[in-house]
Amino acid sequence: MESFTPYSALAGGLLIGLSASLLLWFNGRIAGISGIARGLLSGDRSGFLWRALFLLGLVGGAWFYYWLAARAGHSESVPVARAGFPPVLLIAGGLAVGFGTALGRGCTSGHGVCGMARLSPRSIVATLIFLATGIATTYVVRHVLGFQ
Repeated sequence: MESFTPYSALAGGLLIGLSASLLLWFNGRIAGISGIARGLLSGDRSGFLWRALFLLGLVGGAWFYYWLAARAGHSESVPVARAGFPPVLLIAGGLAVGFGTALGRGCTSGHGVCGMARLSPRSIVATLIFLATGIATTYVVRHVLGFQ
């Protein structure tokens, strides 16, 4: 990737770690995005505000990054959505991810960031399975099905 800089990766990692730590310190909750979204959509009103604000911060932070990069004249370093990818595969991928997070009782943010930081064996195994599945899926989509 041509636009990779260790500074942006470090800044992103620090922000993820900081947000996960703050949520744990102030709410006593693990920053698992799929669990936060599931709780928000479940209709349970307890914790609605912090869940909504956390997810709004995720989307708002990404929007702010795009806006800031464009204003600074660095829009070439901002990732863009892939054009021409079959919508049916995008939908199938989204459903597979949703099923996987339900099956794994969490996602890469909950298991990979928070669980591994706590040295949770379950989270370490889940993260290894996430990575292996992602690698295998990428191989199949690119080299077997031929989508680039």
